[in-house]
Amino acid sequence: MTFFTFLDYSAVLVFALTGSLVASRAQLDIVGFFFFACLTAVGGGTLRDLLLDRHPVFWVENPAYLGVACAAALLVFLTAHLFESRYKLLLWLDAFALAIAVAAGSGVAQTLGHSAPIVVVMGVVTGCMGGLMRDVVSNEVPLVLVKGELYVTCTFAGSVATVIASELELPSTQVALACAAVTFILRAGSLALGWQLPVYKSRPPKV
Repeated sequence: MTFFTFLDYSAVLVFALTGSLVASRAQLDIVGFFFFACLTAVGGGTLRDLLLDRHPVFWVENPAYLGVACAAALLVFLTAHLFESRYKLLLWLDAFALAIAVAAGSGVAQTLGHSAPIVVVMGVVTGCMGGLMRDVVSNEVPLVLVKGELYVTCTFAGSVATVIASELELPSTQVALACAAVTFILRAGSLALGWQLPVYKSRPPKV
């Protein structure tokens, strides 16, 4: 197993947990849990592979990824009632999954020899799209659109960290760790400390 395959497995597992938590909040049956877990787990990586013309798509080549997602769904189905605030747990698991997925996405693009802009875009796509699909399908406000919170910014910064760390000729494991650390620290700071960038505020037109 390569290092980036391990990252893909880790991202699938944690994103599947978040998808299952959304299913628990919607009080779905076990099949609904499986659906949300798999959609969230492989959504970002699927789009990444399609855009990079990487065939077959990672979970088609190795269906074990779906098995990991379904196992996560079953775990949450049996234990979700034990958590007092499932939404808070969802946010923190999503932050952890985001960090892993950005490292995996940008790393895969880099190993395929793509330029820095593509590396950055693939990191953002892999990190954001699975959670975006989850939130849209569940009819919740996507986390990427929550006003005042850092989300896409975190994935962008993490992907840029991948490029910078690579330019410093660090080993691939250290590059991925730098990317994940930047992504998670920014997202955690937004959740715990209210970090945010200035937001656009509309002004009345000048007469």
